[in-house]
Amino acid sequence: MKEKIKITSVIAGLMIPAGNALAVSDVFRFVGHGPISTAMGGAATAYDVGAAGMMTNPATLSLMEQGSEIHVGFDVVIADISVKDQATGEVSSSRDHSKNRGPYAAPQLAYTYRNGSLALGFGAFPQGGVGTEYGNDGFLSRATGGLDTGLESSSRLLTMNIPFAASYEVNDQLIVGASVDALWQGLNLEMLMGADQVGSLMGSGRVSGTIVPVLGGLPDFRGAHFSFSRNHPVASGVDAWGFGGRVGMIYKYSPDTRIGVAYSMKSNIGDMKGDGVLTAVDAVAGQIALPGTVKIRDFQTPAQLNLGISHQVGSQWLLAADLSRIFWEDAMKDIDVAFEADTGQNIDILLPQNYKDQTALSLGAAYMTGKWTLRGGVRFATQALRSDTLLAVIPAIPNTFGSLGFSYQWSKASKVDFAWTHSFEETMENSRLPNTSDPIRAKHSQDSFGLAYTYRF
Repeated sequence: MKEKIKITSVIAGLMIPAGNALAVSDVFRFVGHGPISTAMGGAATAYDVGAAGMMTNPATLSLMEQGSEIHVGFDVVIADISVKDQATGEVSSSRDHSKNRGPYAAPQLAYTYRNGSLALGFGAFPQGGVGTEYGNDGFLSRATGGLDTGLESSSRLLTMNIPFAASYEVNDQLIVGASVDALWQGLNLEMLMGADQVGSLMGSGRVSGTIVPVLGGLPDFRGAHFSFSRNHPVASGVDAWGFGGRVGMIYKYSPDTRIGVAYSMKSNIGDMKGDGVLTAVDAVAGQIALPGTVKIRDFQTPAQLNLGISHQVGSQWLLAADLSRIFWEDAMKDIDVAFEADTGQNIDILLPQNYKDQTALSLGAAYMTGKWTLRGGVRFATQALRSDTLLAVIPAIPNTFGSLGFSYQWSKASKVDFAWTHSFEETMENSRLPNTSDPIRAKHSQDSFGLAYTYRF
């Protein structure tokens, strides 16, 4: 296990805790990759965004200058997440507790090389994540009948993308590109389900296994708590490796206008596995902890289609737009949890999610003057989550963003890029079993800051 942590840390980089709540992005995906794209509202399909272009459209690597480039950067994300119990008025906030799940610095590292018509790239970028930290003394840690458990309620999902990309300039008008990506995904989860939630899942055929009759045989069963977390910046309670990839093209419609198309495939990540504890909560027998092995099955990132256009207006202005379709419906139907106790007993649970496919529009503008480039952008997306399947520990609901940023060219070889993104507060309510007992209202907004240094040689 120690070796596994070392390998993951080397590839993913050190995740440095910087506050009290890990943030969500546009569902589980960051709005942009690298400060240039992020400052332009996430638009990245049809213009040069540097090494991070391999995360959206690898064909953009051939828009870079000839030679080599090293990209080193990071993002710092700060979220404001709260969940209110509509029945009691109590509020649990994700700002007040942290165990390496909270706002963080996520590093980026890449190398690119362009020689003539061919460009190559390799990098490591955080692709997305979601997380909350509600502590152990709020209403989310209270079982059916108002029984306080002292058990934690939290989450952290992190997906790292390691692309190997290439692009080729076919002629003066057409560029094609592709990437093969290694993917690592890790999840921490601490979640209490009340007896009514467990009963609702049983009634809909979403729970099975030999532990089920054991829970039903307890004298006064009040709930069940899943726990699989690692108090570590990168390593998670359950994790898995997999692969993905994307293809893209750039068409130079005119000297000033470029059109881009890119398609990222649905991920193929193995079942996330790790050690965990299932705790049965009973008002008479107390808390009965069953250590064992947890498996999260078929938890994938969705396919995505991007259409982009960029237009140079004179020598100073650049305008860019991306229209994206993210195919969440195929990737996120259920959260499939399997638990096998060390005693050999097991339970399988399907938590309904039923995400909707999402459409997003990113708009950005850049103004170049001297050594400075000033940028701004917005992003609007349809809502992928359904209110009746909202989980308090996964409130991935923001869908409107604004961004600002700049680049400063220190020298011909060195450049610094910066971006700030704000996700405007979004609210969603859920009053239906099985994903909540009491009616809840979730609120979430966030700010993120990205900084990168580029050296060309």
